[in-house]
Formats: sequence, C-alpha cells, structure tokens
Amino acid sequence: MNHFPKVAVIGGGSFGTALASTIGLNDFPVYLWMRDAVRANEIQSSRENTQYLPGFTLHAFVHVVADMEQALAQCELVFISVPSSVFREVVCQMKPYLAESACVVSTTKGIDADGFRLMSQILEQELPYHPIGVLSGPNFAKEMIQQQLTGSVIASVNASLIERVQTTLCSSTFRVYSNDDCCGVELAGALKNIYAIIVGMAEARHCGQNTLAMLMTRSLAEMGRFSHHMGANPMTLLGLAGVGDLMLTCGSNLSRNYRLGYALGCGKSYTQAVEDIGQVVEGVNTLRLVKEKADEMQVYMPLASALYALMFDQQPLDHIIAQLMTSDNNDDVNFTSLSVSPSSSGR
Repeated sequence: MNHFPKVAVIGGGSFGTALASTIGLNDFPVYLWMRDAVRANEIQSSRENTQYLPGFTLHAFVHVVADMEQALAQCELVFISVPSSVFREVVCQMKPYLAESACVVSTTKGIDADGFRLMSQILEQELPYHPIGVLSGPNFAKEMIQQQLTGSVIASVNASLIERVQTTLCSSTFRVYSNDDCCGVELAGALKNIYAIIVGMAEARHCGQNTLAMLMTRSLAEMGRFSHHMGANPMTLLGLAGVGDLMLTCGSNLSRNYRLGYALGCGKSYTQAVEDIGQVVEGVNTLRLVKEKADEMQVYMPLASALYALMFDQQPLDHIIAQLMTSDNNDDVNFTSLSVSPSSSGR
C-alpha cells in the first residue's frame, strides 16, 4: 500500500497533466483537478489527455477529478497550473477546502491585469496563512511526460516548502533547484513569452543566426532591466528560470508563443494564429501589461515596444526594424551595474 502523502495539481492543461504524471512517477498519489467533469471522467477512464498531451498514458497514481473538495482533501502540497486570467478565481474556489498546513505553489507564467500582480502576490493576498512558492524553468510538458532530463526552479522564502517540493518532484530525470527570489523567477517566466513571439517572427522571415543571437541576448537585457525596477534580483535572470527558459521558449515550435510569432511572421492574422494554436498564449496578455508598466516606470524596452507597435498599433515591420537598428547604442552588459537591496531578493 502507498503511504506517500497526497499531492494535488489544480489545472488539467498540458503542464498540469505532465506535472501530475511526474509526481506519480515518484510514488505520490496525485489528484489532478479540472473544471470540466465530462473531460475529467473521460481522462480518468482512458488514462490519456487527448486535448493537450495525446499519445501519452498518465501514471497509475494520477486520479483525475472535477470535484475540488475531493482533490484537496488531506492534501499538504498543492500546485496551481491554470491560465493567469482565471488564477484568482480558482484560488478563491480552493480556499474552503485547503488543509491549514498546505503549501501552495504556482506554476503559472503570467501576470494579472488587476494592479500588475504576479501569481505569488495573488496567493499572498488570498492565502495569507499558507506557505507559498513558484515553480518555473525550461519545462516543456511533452518532454517532461516523456521523462527527458529536465531542470526546474522552486522559489520561496519558506525553506520547508522548498524541501517538500524537491522531495516530491526530484527524480533521476527531474532536477529541482532552489531560489528565494520569487519575484525574479516569476517575472522571468512571464517576460520570456514576449521575446519568444519576436524570435518566432524572425525565424519565419528567414533571419540569420547572427540576428537570432542578438535578439535573444538583447531580450535578456530588457528582462533584467524590467525585473530590477520591479524589485527582483537581476542575477536571477542568469539561471534556469531566466536564460534557461528564454532559450527553450525562443528555440522550439513546442512553444505556443514562438508558434504565434512564426505564424505572424508568415503573414497570418493574430486571430487566425491564435485559433490555429488552440491554447492560451500568455505572451500576448503579458506584452500589453508589460508595455504599460514599462512606460509608467520609464524602463527602456525597445524590443517589447516594437512588438507592441506591430501587434496593436499596426506599424509595418520594416519600419520598426529600421527604428531598432538606428536607435541609440546601449551598454552590452548592464547587470553588473544594477544594485540590489537585501530585501528585494525574496518576498
């Protein structure tokens, strides 16, 4: 009989499904919650999430349910993997059923439009008495469920939560590193989606390797500047959650954001591109919010501003490229000049 503690994953998309199966591989009974009861019953019966991860069999320890109370009962560790647009709503739905000692971890890579809040900030507001954390990194769901070697980052100021997450997830194919900079890890996971759209567009226009290398490196510089102004440690961007996730998302058509950019670069409309992808593309909402916040804080983000002008102001791409290449020259590396206060490296 299995005596490992029960774990819950809230959200039955591609990442939530892969995460649940990864946890099951470590012999933890895991309850995967999804809103649609019909789909939950189908997946529980067939052992396959045909909408998001077709062709992959769920681990035997994964129980798929649509009952939130059943999913969370006697559960000490909860992962939330839902789109940012419904994150607060789902957290509020969870509240009555959470065990008092439950640790709650967000895996959502996005930003809430209400006050430019990160998912961890929503958790702090709604679940003030629960230890919270953020899981992020270069983690494609399809490769996770295939048990490809993968690394991720758990960020929290709570050492017990970090240890619990590492115990639950670490295996011979999945490595979890720790960080206390929730803000930096979370911003990295959200911001990189913007730049994956840009690189996807560049690939579609047959740009060379020189161009792609410049775009990804300058993207990292923008991410560092923005994160610093938001109170994060810019050095966090040099780890798995930053450079690692940026390289992954900008370099593969498994990325929804990359595929959106590629479709736009091929001349498809935004509506058609999103329709073809068939899943939430977090980078679009993130771009809108980050552009507004960057303007408010006067953070120099030429690439993000250029993409915004292209997607929402209908400016021609050739004109935007000309502007980028003739703008003022900037420092190559500016992480070393950014001072970080001791209190800003964790929240």
